[in-house]
Parts: sequence; structure tokens; C-alpha cells
Amino acid sequence: MADPMTVSGTNNDIESLRQELMAGSEKVQLQLIPQLAGFGDEGLDVLMEFLLQRRQIPTSWVDGKVYQVLYNSDTVKAKDFLEANFPQGVVPLKSECGIDYQPLQQLLAMEDFQGGDRMTLQKMCELAGAEAVKRKWLYFTEVDQFPVTDLQTINNLWLVHSEGKFGFSVQREIWSGLGKNWDSLWVKIGWKQGNTWTRYPKEFIWDLSAPRGHLPLSNQLRGVRVIASLFSHPAWSKN
Repeated sequence: MADPMTVSGTNNDIESLRQELMAGSEKVQLQLIPQLAGFGDEGLDVLMEFLLQRRQIPTSWVDGKVYQVLYNSDTVKAKDFLEANFPQGVVPLKSECGIDYQPLQQLLAMEDFQGGDRMTLQKMCELAGAEAVKRKWLYFTEVDQFPVTDLQTINNLWLVHSEGKFGFSVQREIWSGLGKNWDSLWVKIGWKQGNTWTRYPKEFIWDLSAPRGHLPLSNQLRGVRVIASLFSHPAWSKN
């Protein structure tokens, strides 16, 4: 039988964390989420309540972190909650071309960033058309024609499921801050060490310990023109 004092103390701890979570900054919230998850069902209940309360505000990486914890939980209650309230995840999967971004959402929710990177290229090839799907890579001229909505959806999936660390907009921000110098960008985001290009896939870092902007790779093995087209796309001025 559980010690009543221990149970009472645990409940007080959870309630204290709950109050901090509801009122805290994003930085504080990101620290509290794994702590609450460590309390088992009671902690997950708080995270479910928190996610429901945030449904009416723009999605952030805090929502993505809570969703990831619940998605990767082995509890039936958490899975039923997500199925009932967030069947497509926390990021609206908008597409002007009828592209299904659910497979990408699932991979990123599992923090399978290598699989998510491959899926990103696959979805971008689908956007470009049948020929790109067949060849499995992109021409920069095809990127120019991507709908704003779809590119923002892909980018938001990466942002929300990486604590704001990965995404085309993050890479573009870093590039702009470096005076739009490509060589400086490659080093900053870990795509190059000195004069040596990072080798795919083993030398890339497929988790959140990677440098900011490290992912997605955006077809980088085929030179600068694809990523230059991505960075000049009107999606970022309308985001």
C-alpha cells in the first residue's frame, strides 16, 4: 500500500509543476514537459490538459514537444486522447496540391529526423511532379514553383517538432545573419568541416544535439542552387 504522505507529496509536486507549466515562458515549459512525463499517468494528464488549452493559439514547439511525449507514450489513454483531439497532429497539414504530409508529421513526432529528412525530399518531389518523383531529386526551377502553403507546412513541421532548432526558415535566418555567405553557412550548420564536406548519412547528426539549422538537408548534395531557390521563395515573406 502506498504511503499517504508520499502520494500527497507527489500530488503537490505535480500541481506545482502544472501551475508553472501553465504560466511559464516557453523555455521553462520545455524544461517542465519531461519532468511531468516522468510522473506517469498523472503527469500525462497535465500535459493533455495543457495541449487542449492551447488549441486556439498558433502552434509552437512547446505544443510539438508535448505532442511528441504523448505520441511516444505507451499508454492507451494518451493514444486515445491524441486520436480524439489531434488525429493529424498539432501542425495543420495544409496543402494546395493535395499532398499528404501525415507521414512526415509521424516521423518527426517520433524524432526520426533521418527518416523525416528523406520524407521531406520525397514530399518536395511530389510537389514538383511525376518526373521529380521518378528521379528523386529537384531542379532549382521546380522549387521556385512550390506553393507558399506547402512549403510553410513542411517548414512548420520541422520547427514544431525540433524545439525550433530545424527548418528552412531557421537556415535562412542563419544565412542572412552571416551576410548571405554560403561558405560560412555550411560550417555554421555543420554541413562542412573546414574544406571537407560532411558525408551523408553517417557524418550528419540526426538528433537535437546537432547544430541549429543542421536539418533538413534540402538536397544539399546537389549544390547551392536548390537551397538558394528555397531561401528566395516568397513563403518566408508571407509566413
